[in-house]
Amino acid sequence: MNSLPAGTDQPDVQALKSYLEHDECPTIILDTDYNIIAANSAYQRHFGVEGRQHVGSKCFRVSHAYAVPCDQAGEHCPMRKAFDSQGAERVLHIHHTPRGPEHVDVELRPILDRVGQVVAYVERLSTVELAAAQPQRQGLVGASPAFKEALSSLQRAAPASIPVLLQGESGTGKELFARALHKGSPRANGPLVVVDCTGLTESLFESELFGHEKGSFTGALYKKIGLAEAAHGGTLFLDEIGDVPLSMQVKLLRLIESGTLRPVGSVRTIHSDFRLVVATHKPLKRMVEQGTFRQDLYYRISAFPITLPPLRERGEDLPLLVESHLQRIVPGGRAVVEPSAMKHLQHYAFPGNIRELKNIIERALLFSDDGVIRDKDLPGDLLGQGTLGTSARKVDKTLAHIAHQLAVFEGSRTELAEALGISERTLYRKLRELGH
Repeated sequence: MNSLPAGTDQPDVQALKSYLEHDECPTIILDTDYNIIAANSAYQRHFGVEGRQHVGSKCFRVSHAYAVPCDQAGEHCPMRKAFDSQGAERVLHIHHTPRGPEHVDVELRPILDRVGQVVAYVERLSTVELAAAQPQRQGLVGASPAFKEALSSLQRAAPASIPVLLQGESGTGKELFARALHKGSPRANGPLVVVDCTGLTESLFESELFGHEKGSFTGALYKKIGLAEAAHGGTLFLDEIGDVPLSMQVKLLRLIESGTLRPVGSVRTIHSDFRLVVATHKPLKRMVEQGTFRQDLYYRISAFPITLPPLRERGEDLPLLVESHLQRIVPGGRAVVEPSAMKHLQHYAFPGNIRELKNIIERALLFSDDGVIRDKDLPGDLLGQGTLGTSARKVDKTLAHIAHQLAVFEGSRTELAEALGISERTLYRKLRELGH
């Protein structure tokens, strides 16, 4: 970023700082050379360290301990984007804080002089409470680029009422993301009602979702409130919506569009006000083409799709996730993974994703007598050269599949990513590996 051109106006820093003191959100003022030239008290309270002066320091040194600006260290730089657009920009970063690394929502607005030149920036920072960038016993944990991409989408969708479609392989944490969406919404104090659509027959699905009156069918010995009604004032999470019977999808669509339902065996119409979140590991768009999923229902639920990355694309997160699982399994205790065992875990492809990792850690602890997980405590298919060879073959097979699809697929790169069930960012990374 260039320094101020000759003849441009310098911002009235003291006046800006006085104004920013009324902002409860941590806020700083930056010049065009990344220097922090002012900070409000909220910033110092939240991100400051006693005895350390942030004013006069480079923002990338304070926030990330980088020696170079964010965009030169592999991060998105809001200042660079705001300089180019001369408008507000917003990114998700991991910042160093007195509490350790935290996800921070960064909003940057340029200050223009009378001739339209950028002379400074106002940066507001909000800690993201929906996920942690360090081990914790519950909730979402991650710091990898793939995780941050999904978290950024979640952070934007949570405060809104728009329906969210969570897509990803089994075991990628779709219910955890749904809970985070609920927690970050204005409905956080209302109920979160989870409906597992897997294996439900038409009659059972209708009874579960809409409820029933006493005596409405054989075995209906009492009146039952449906889960859609129970979600009033909160969030209704339909897990594995791709398994909803085709015959029930029109009733589900009516519920979503009108917010009304009728219990089985009743003439009463009930209104339920809920925020909808759905999840699936199935290719819904392909199912629409095949006629096994209603097109109108698909468009109604897919207003804001979020793709959750598989664990094999979150390599940097594995130690974080392992430590988090250990804290959950042995609360207050001391359990660790030896470096050699961790290396085996990092070379494994995890087809069952985070759910499989959790099971492996729990099993390994049962075989460990002192809380230290060693090679011998891991399942046999994780050990030896066979594991590394198998993992490598899986990676090679994945790249070969993408190369084949690239050669025969007639749609855009965006459509190809959707067909493969991966994000566009992941697709472009794989294409670089293939030399495209």
